[in-house]
Amino acid sequence: MAKNSYLFTSESVSEGHPDKVCDRISDMVVDSYLELDPVSRVACETLTTTNKVILAGETRGPKINKEELEKKIRECIKDIGYDQKGFSWKTAKIETFLHEQSTDIAMGVDSKDNKDEGAGDQGIMFGYACKETDDLMPAPIHFSHKILRLMAQDRKNGSLKGIEPDSKSQVTMLYDEGKPIKVTSVVISTQHSKDLNQDQVKDLIIPYINKSIPSNYLDGLSQKEIYINPTGQFIIGGPDGDTGLTGRKIIVDTYGGAAPHGGGAFSGKDPTKVDRSAAYASRYLAKNIVSSGVSEKCLIQLAYAIGVSKPLSIFVKLAEKDEAKVEEIKKIISKNFDLSPRGIREMLKLNNPIYEITSAYGHFGRKPTDKGEFSWEKTDKVDLFKL
Repeated sequence: MAKNSYLFTSESVSEGHPDKVCDRISDMVVDSYLELDPVSRVACETLTTTNKVILAGETRGPKINKEELEKKIRECIKDIGYDQKGFSWKTAKIETFLHEQSTDIAMGVDSKDNKDEGAGDQGIMFGYACKETDDLMPAPIHFSHKILRLMAQDRKNGSLKGIEPDSKSQVTMLYDEGKPIKVTSVVISTQHSKDLNQDQVKDLIIPYINKSIPSNYLDGLSQKEIYINPTGQFIIGGPDGDTGLTGRKIIVDTYGGAAPHGGGAFSGKDPTKVDRSAAYASRYLAKNIVSSGVSEKCLIQLAYAIGVSKPLSIFVKLAEKDEAKVEEIKKIISKNFDLSPRGIREMLKLNNPIYEITSAYGHFGRKPTDKGEFSWEKTDKVDLFKL
């Protein structure tokens, strides 16, 4: 391998992965509160195991009874596709332990006496964009997501039969001089019915690799480097096969390891939590900067303290040849963007019930919708960054 060449790998997991079931339920709870009151506060954690779902966390806002939440949880599980002996939307036992938010936390976050609203917690958040794909995402995570998204789409419409909800994907790519050149291996592990053998599973799944990855990246990929259920049969899966928790797939949710992560999960948190809102704002800035043509890639870091409205620091990193532009970019950000928690929410319209859809296949690299979902993926500030 040449000196400036390297292999890089990213993975994705499907909406039926136990952790993603939890993310979906937690984000449904966030949306349920925001739909009734856009200034609701929610921090919801979910645990799933064999035919059981447990909710815990803090809320402030409208009263939603347990029966209504249970109904919505079952709707989530049904939509994902679980009606199995070990985990079913019909029979799963659901326990809810949500309680009122701590007044100590609220005191530091609420605005008073015209004081700007403070951040919901301390922390560091990163945003990233690069020109490896049309969505300005790193190629390995982009293709890993796409494979599973297309599989889920066909599983739900009935054209992919015998494949169950729990799946994982992994794409390894060869880079040369910092650019992706080709795929060197693909791994897909997917839950399936007991009626399918592994050759049948492979025949069903390989077409999704070809649908998801451009042919020029697949040239020369050996069949020996395509691993479908490499450990053998995968019949018992989902929460019956492994316990799930909210917030355990933070690298899947972001950039597949191609950029740093501050450590805070997104799902289950209302947008006063900068773990979520500032990560979205960082991506928004990075994507508009790259879209402007000022650099082929951009990394943004924002840092916050609980109860303090303005970010403590703003870090910008561009491609090496563009580093001389960093100070000018930082000036543009400071002059044109209110990065207080309130400013971010207003800029990206984050107080709407837009989060359940984000819970699988990545929070970034998605298409903005008319409902306001993925507003941070818009490139409407490009002209500001044209130097």
